[in-house]
Amino acid sequence: ELNKKTKLFIQVNLAKEKQKSGILLNDLNNFYYYCTKELLLNVIGLMCLPPIESNSHEYFNILKNTAENLHLKDLSMGMSSDFEQAILNGSTYLRLGTIILGERHLTN
Repeated sequence: ELNKKTKLFIQVNLAKEKQKSGILLNDLNNFYYYCTKELLLNVIGLMCLPPIESNSHEYFNILKNTAENLHLKDLSMGMSSDFEQAILNGSTYLRLGTIILGERHLTN
């Protein structure tokens, strides 16, 4: 209605973690084509959140290669704890809340 083309990322659950959302890598190609060809969504890239205490480089490299295969230029990967590794692996978007805002604590 507003004639805007929202830029979207597909979140990929690379480690098949039950507590995280995202499409599984094995399902990504079909999902990507469904989103872009049938729904005509403006998917510009992929995003991931590697498992805590993991080798982020391994997961970032998988996502980078996957994005290249889909001809996607943007990657949203890397948070305050691993953003340097994300940049080295081609991340174009970072999530740096803790570095900018400091530690936050959830309250009930």
